Amino acid sequence: QVQLFESGGGLVQAGDSLRLSCAASGRTSSNYRTGWFRQPPGKEREFVAAVSRSGGSTYYADSVKGRFTISRDFAKNTVNLQMNSLKPEDTAVYYCAAMNDACIGVGCYSRAGRYDYWGQGTQVTVSS
Repeated sequence: QVQLFESGGGLVQAGDSLRLSCAASGRTSSNYRTGWFRQPPGKEREFVAAVSRSGGSTYYADSVKGRFTISRDFAKNTVNLQMNSLKPEDTAVYYCAAMNDACIGVGCYSRAGRYDYWGQGTQVTVSS
């Protein structure tokens, strides 16, 4: 069993940057394939980015490619999401999720139902 804790959310202006962090307790985070999802106000949860256990493979939603970067910090046992050039449409609650099973490709990593563990979420608000 692993527990996930997100941090780093906040209120920023369009064009600013934020760095979200997902910390794992109970197990080493690199034991799990990890993804970030978000749920905008009044909308369904959507895939943002994911990273393989080794950190060598990363996957992104088209809406964030070139602006967001997901990475692992093995020393700190965290998975980070660097978000640059933020837009008002990035406003959402951001969730970290971890997956036990094998997974290949964005078609797999982007499916919320594949993930076994979820954090409580952190709010990101981008003002125009």
